Amino acid sequence: MSVEISKLASGLTVVTDKMPHLETAALGVWAGVGGRDEKPNEHGISHLLEHMAFKGTTKRSSREIVEEIEAVGGDLNAGTSTETTSYYARVLKADVPLALDVLADILANPAFEPDELEREKNVIVQEIGAAQDTPDDVVFEHLNELCYPDQPMGRSLLGTAKTLRAFNRDMLRGYLSTHYRGPDMVVAAAGAVDHSQVVAEAEKRFASFEGTPGPKPQAAQFGKGGAKVVHRELEQAHLTLALEGVPQNDLSLFSLQVFTNILGGGMSSRLFQEVREKRGLCYSIYSFHAPYTDTGFFGLYTGTDPADAPEMMEVVVDVMNDSVETLTEAEIARAKAQMKAGLLMALESCSSRAEQLARHVLAYGRPQTVQELVARIDAVSVESTRDAARALLSRSRPAVVALGSGRGLDTAVSFAEGLTRARAKARLH
Repeated sequence: MSVEISKLASGLTVVTDKMPHLETAALGVWAGVGGRDEKPNEHGISHLLEHMAFKGTTKRSSREIVEEIEAVGGDLNAGTSTETTSYYARVLKADVPLALDVLADILANPAFEPDELEREKNVIVQEIGAAQDTPDDVVFEHLNELCYPDQPMGRSLLGTAKTLRAFNRDMLRGYLSTHYRGPDMVVAAAGAVDHSQVVAEAEKRFASFEGTPGPKPQAAQFGKGGAKVVHRELEQAHLTLALEGVPQNDLSLFSLQVFTNILGGGMSSRLFQEVREKRGLCYSIYSFHAPYTDTGFFGLYTGTDPADAPEMMEVVVDVMNDSVETLTEAEIARAKAQMKAGLLMALESCSSRAEQLARHVLAYGRPQTVQELVARIDAVSVESTRDAARALLSRSRPAVVALGSGRGLDTAVSFAEGLTRARAKARLH
């Protein structure tokens, strides 16, 4: 078996997957901290900390950080999500120690120079402005607020100009020391890697990350649903709908994912065929399910002409309600094939593989094997998918947000209540 895993004395986990046919390696550090861990006065600090990682350390300037990696043909990047923050590199196999040294340096020895900090705050303010000019981003920001009211999960990862201005180097250092702890961190590598070498480098370079796990985030509470119309002069009406999904460890997760794919996961999905191919109401429509530690988020998005918004939402509700009881063996088989293909294709990329290993360790405590994942997909049946879909439509009241102009938006969002009414009527019979 090519996957190896070791737990260091600090509590940090090292996991690798050797891919002998490759000459390059993808590696990184994943910390189990993200936007949902922030207090109100820390809104946006996870993302700012990620940005500041490349702005200089006590040993390297920001320019030296990128020059050392790019001098060997590699690259560096990072990302912040709701529950994790990652810092990663792609290099040739001989340069794995260098990449680990740079990654450890930016996390263990950040300089947080005041001038660099102020410049990066301004960069993120520009990023916030760009997001506000992107209707897709705006409508989902409002949807998250509606689904997780007065909670970190309902807030944008970027923060606000006001919260950003309040951050200083002491706050960054405090947040780093509180949440970046050995037991909550994973060093993952895939490709041309040697496990013992990665372990030895990690033991030496990440020794300062130790101690007890960081504080647990506030438990997520999916809201009461409802509708919101955000008026803005746009060419299209952007419509989103959300329901409470299931967490990562829920036994129905894969069955729900199959339903999500059948509903709006591709060009053969029911929504795409009905709404775009048959009716020509939109260019894009899709559904997705994002599982978290203690909750799940089922979402649906489409954009349409404002005059067509009521018809669009009515059709979406009808298709969702109808799909629950009319799923076919052929649709189930197709969705399962798509899931398995996506899983196996991702394994051919060392970057995707390293990320998957890290996320599995953070979510499940160990990497799940390909055989386990395929077996869970194969175990999905028509009945288990219907059960997962029924539970989805009855678990919460739908939250729906419309962004755009025109009088039809209020009518459109009111149709979303048809999901709740239909399930309630079904329970009475």
